[in-house]
Parts: sequence; C-alpha cells; structure tokens
Amino acid sequence: MEWQCTGLRWPEERGGPVLGWRKGREVRGSALAYGAGFGFRAEGERGCSGARGNACPVGAVVAARSTGGRCPECGRLDRAHSVAADTIPDDPRTYRVYLAWFGPGMVKVGITGEERGAARLREQGAVVFSWLGRGPLMAARRAEELLRAALGVPDRIPYARKRAVRAELPGAAERAGEVAELYGRAAALDGSGWPEALERLPFEAVDHAGIFGIGGDGRAGGVVRVVTGLVGGGVVAGRLVAAAGPDLHLETGADGVVVVDTRLMTGWALAAAGPEAGVSVPTLAVGGGVTQDGLF
Repeated sequence: MEWQCTGLRWPEERGGPVLGWRKGREVRGSALAYGAGFGFRAEGERGCSGARGNACPVGAVVAARSTGGRCPECGRLDRAHSVAADTIPDDPRTYRVYLAWFGPGMVKVGITGEERGAARLREQGAVVFSWLGRGPLMAARRAEELLRAALGVPDRIPYARKRAVRAELPGAAERAGEVAELYGRAAALDGSGWPEALERLPFEAVDHAGIFGIGGDGRAGGVVRVVTGLVGGGVVAGRLVAAAGPDLHLETGADGVVVVDTRLMTGWALAAAGPEAGVSVPTLAVGGGVTQDGLF
C-alpha cells in the first residue's frame, strides 16, 4: 500500500501549510516552506479518499477533475455527518459565526466548530476574518441566515474568484476596514432576530496574508494558469511562493505562476520531482482560452 495525498491542512494558528498523507490508518504531514522547491509526479490511478477518516471499502477510482475526490458512496457517507448539510441539528458542541474577507467586495458569513479555532478560515483562504458570536449550532445557523439577508453577503464564494484577486490585494488597513464596516452593521441588529442563545463576540480583525505568503505586495505573483486535473505520470513542479485555502502557488519560470488546487491531489500516490521539471498536466489559462495541452 502506498502513501496517498490527503490535501492541504493549516493546523497551527501562526504556522504554514502542511500537506497531508495517509496509508491505511497511518497519517502524517509534510510542512511546506515558501521559497523552496516543490514538485511531484502522479503515479498510477487516483483512488477514492474515503470518508470520515476511513478508506474507501471498494477502492474506487475517481475522476481526475473532481475536487471532492470521493466515489458516490463515500461522498454520501461524508455528507451524512456534515454540519454544512444540516444533518446533525442536535450537535452539542459550541459553534462560532464569522465574517470572512477574500478581496474587495468579497465577504461571506459562515459558522465553524469552536474547537477548530480559525483552521476553517485558513482552509477557505480567508485573508481577513472576525468572529461575530458563539453558541449552540442551531442558534449559530439562524444568525448566519439572518446576516446573509441583512448584510447582503453570501455563504459561499467560488475559489476561482478568490484566486483572481490574491496578487493585487489592498493594504492591511483597508482589508480590516471592510470587515469592520460589516461587523458594525451586524452589531446594529439587536432586536432584529439575533438569537438569544448566541453570545456576541467583540470585533477583532485577524489577517492571514502573512501566513499565506501573499501580503498585498505582489509576492504571490499574477496567476497565469490553473491545474485542472492530474494524470498518471504527470508532473507539477516549481518554487512555492504562496498558499491559501487548498491552493499552492508555484513559480515555474518561463511558464509563470501556476496554481494547483490540492483537492485535485487527494487520492493520488505522488513521487518527488525536482522543481525544474515544470508542468505536464492539463491546465487552464486564467482569463483566456489557451491551455497547456489543448484539452480544456
């Protein structure tokens, strides 16, 4: 049995990204460093990632372009225990409501388990966020719905939109200011349906730009291409310049900055490749119709 990639994790409040691996029930992580070479070659076929920490019982093969990385049966099992799908309304844990900022005019509201801290925000690629409140799951969910309607913000933002703005972010003060303005509007909703069981939390803008390596100073570079899927024998390699959410930003020299969504890496057995190996998998040019191999 080979080690399979399980995607990108952000386990530490002030630490960098960690690439996860699993072989059976054994797990490990590889810490990644900005400025260092990073490269891999996909081997064999892409296997199902399983569900809830368990391997796929039938060892199913999944599509290269699936960001879920699971077969239909494991996908159903994973979603059956999902807070996002409202399948566990009697969950006794404490939850937090937050505002997350990804770029100018790009803010969402959401909830996450309190024991996870800000890990969920880093996994989504939130550049700045602030907590709004804490309490039982259903109270947090009601507050989320209230804020979506009152503030006119969504609960989801496509990853493609998040990627598009990372290279040209405004300064830290402007980033925090937009979140502060929305927080003020949320705080003014007293008596307008805010759940009594939800404790309000004070405003504090937490900025992840430094952790992500984007910083608003162009360090991430303008993204030229995005990997759309891996293939057996295909290589992705370069110098790691930034990471946010599930994305790794690689400077590949003549080919510019290429982003690989690590959700596309899950289920693959990956072998090391030198950073000079370049990119030999299907990619999509950002904002254009030219692709690396003409397939997409």
